[in-house]
Amino acid sequence: MKLTRRDFLKTMLKGAVIAALPLGTFRLLSPSEVKAVVKGTKVRWGFLVDTYKCVGCGLCVKACKLENDIPYDAPVTRTWIERYVILKNGKTLADTPMGGRDGFTQQKIQGKEINPKDIGKAFFVPKLCNQCDKPPCVQVCPVGATYQTADGVVLVDRSWCIGCAYCIMACPYGARFFHPIYRVADKCTFCYHRIHKGMKTACVAACPFGARQIGNLKNPKDPIAKTILTKRIGVLKDDYGTKPQAYYIGLDKSVR
Repeated sequence: MKLTRRDFLKTMLKGAVIAALPLGTFRLLSPSEVKAVVKGTKVRWGFLVDTYKCVGCGLCVKACKLENDIPYDAPVTRTWIERYVILKNGKTLADTPMGGRDGFTQQKIQGKEINPKDIGKAFFVPKLCNQCDKPPCVQVCPVGATYQTADGVVLVDRSWCIGCAYCIMACPYGARFFHPIYRVADKCTFCYHRIHKGMKTACVAACPFGARQIGNLKNPKDPIAKTILTKRIGVLKDDYGTKPQAYYIGLDKSVR
């Protein structure tokens, strides 16, 4: 049987191990730090999530699955919603059943029934690929299947991906997964096929509360750029040095 280039690379890479990334937290960013990332580019797509507006309805997750050919009932998704419950004793509980696709209709969290009187606060956090300015997934891909466009979006070429999972292990945000049908790495692309037509991403278009927004960080007149440069915003796991381009309003310190 003829050995293809894809099969050869799979064989050569089988059994290889890369070090797991450590856990990290978030911090608030200054406007100068945001400007430093977008300097020198004409277009730099950025995403803004307002956690104060998210109600965990799951409409964004549904829209993403339908738009991007992700099997509806598969336990993987390009974007997801996490529910956080902070108890009065300081304990943090979090879950994301089916990525939050169907909303959060049960009071049980992590299989436990929680007494409302014991809850200090609760909130939802939408997550997706952070489209890092320095993406570790691109750095570890041995065949160039994962690459970064000139306007900052990280994409995956399915015809080149050999399924080695290096990129999945390298992503500190858990944003990558194996596509259950194509058996290659998959992730959020900011709906690249839509935004270049002047359309919103599927999740942004589906959100009835404006919790998700996307825009050009290089354009000072873009409402998203204005918000990011003038309000208190944060990013996830800033200590990794990946310079994520998904920004958050109201990001709680307990968010992982």
